[in-house]
Amino acid sequence: MTENDIPTAYVRDKRTVRETNEQLRARIPGWGADLDPADRPSHPKLRYAPETTGAHWEFPERQPGSEGRERSIEHAFVTPVFGTAQPLTGASGAIRRLAYERFSEGRLAHWMLLVVGDRVDAWGSHLRSFATLRPDVPATGMRAEFTHGGLSSRRGRVDARHHVLDPVVVGGPWVLAAGVAVVGARRLARAVRR
Repeated sequence: MTENDIPTAYVRDKRTVRETNEQLRARIPGWGADLDPADRPSHPKLRYAPETTGAHWEFPERQPGSEGRERSIEHAFVTPVFGTAQPLTGASGAIRRLAYERFSEGRLAHWMLLVVGDRVDAWGSHLRSFATLRPDVPATGMRAEFTHGGLSSRRGRVDARHHVLDPVVVGGPWVLAAGVAVVGARRLARAVRR
């Protein structure tokens, strides 16, 4: 990897020479309207001061194992340091990989696929919990609605229109999943009897 292949974001010093005000004004119509630092409240942050970064390297040492890691298509390579604690696995991992391989981070499809991958992972975790001695509690908080004054605690709140929907949104998926499981068990029992 040559020095020019390394993106500027990963090096300590800036490589490109900044254009002068006159060059920018000639190239970009209307450039320089906010040139006076007094007009820009962020002026001190815009000053480039490499001695204040604390960086003691030209380019950080790269962490091994970047092959096969997901990276945004906007970047030339994986960041020099990356996490390895939660590798992508299963269907949710395939969905997340698709988001990184096909879509830019500026596209809604990228983020929606990451959300879908997260939901698939959450439901997979819920389903795996039923095979343990301590399964997830379906519809967490639903019992408190009836035993700890759920309706009385809602009086006077602004989101009163949502009160009816809350149990449906929280408990609905679990009721639907239970219904699908019952129907599936019945069909399986009928198929075994035949």
